[in-house]
Amino acid sequence: MNSTNDTGVVAAPASGRTSHTHRIRGLAGTGLVATLAAMAATTLAAALAQAVGVDFEVPDGGETIPLSGFAVVTGFFSVVGIVIAVALLRWSARPAERFVWTAVSLTAISLVPPLLAGADSATTTALLGLHLVPAAVMIPTLARSLRTRTD
Repeated sequence: MNSTNDTGVVAAPASGRTSHTHRIRGLAGTGLVATLAAMAATTLAAALAQAVGVDFEVPDGGETIPLSGFAVVTGFFSVVGIVIAVALLRWSARPAERFVWTAVSLTAISLVPPLLAGADSATTTALLGLHLVPAAVMIPTLARSLRTRTD
């Protein structure tokens, strides 16, 4: 008969760092996937707006915003949102709640420049909507990820 000496003891990680690092990586990964989705959705919405006649010409300089510009700006500010979410995960007792308040406040502030740019009403309305598209993707996704990572 074979006998083994199995005490059932499993070594635990040396500290909570492994778990914390895993949570941050998971949040960042989820955020990056959401960023790609937000970039695609915003660029598609801008293309649809152009197809129905919105010119995206801003009077200051008379230049037209290119579709690639929507993707780049959406990507940049989405990554800023991920950084905020990671910081709140690290330093806040209620990261999901704080993130939603911060992100909604920053989204509201982002609606001011299109109103001040002096563009025609179609462009202004489209720009306002295009600020809300990535917010509708990023805020719920990151908030949900923060909730599941802290429970």
